[in-house]
Amino acid sequence: MDKEKNSPLAAWTGVLVVLGLLLMVVMAVLPLLNINEPWMRWVFAAGAVAVLLARIAEAWANNARSSLRVKRLYRILISSGILYCVSALMMFLSRGTNDWIGFLLAGVVVQMYATAMIDRVIKSSGQ
Repeated sequence: MDKEKNSPLAAWTGVLVVLGLLLMVVMAVLPLLNINEPWMRWVFAAGAVAVLLARIAEAWANNARSSLRVKRLYRILISSGILYCVSALMMFLSRGTNDWIGFLLAGVVVQMYATAMIDRVIKSSGQ
């Protein structure tokens, strides 16, 4: 476990997830402050793609040593990245509506569940 956390891939995926999520949060909050520019959709989409790529790399890096349940939970994390990308796509397709917020919130709920369960399963199994 310590070996996985200290690997360079784990560090880069962690940084990429944090940066992607920060970009997404900032671009999702700015319309609430009546700041709505066309370029903001592109920045949100870039953050969503960054999170998806980091989640895929994370699942790939942890695939060899993990149990079947942990592998499944990492695949669920990938689905949260996919939901973020669908949210970004909805930003482009449905102008004037807020349908993208539903996919964003679904991705957040899936991510919260999967990350909590990954920590719980790893602690209980002693991996």
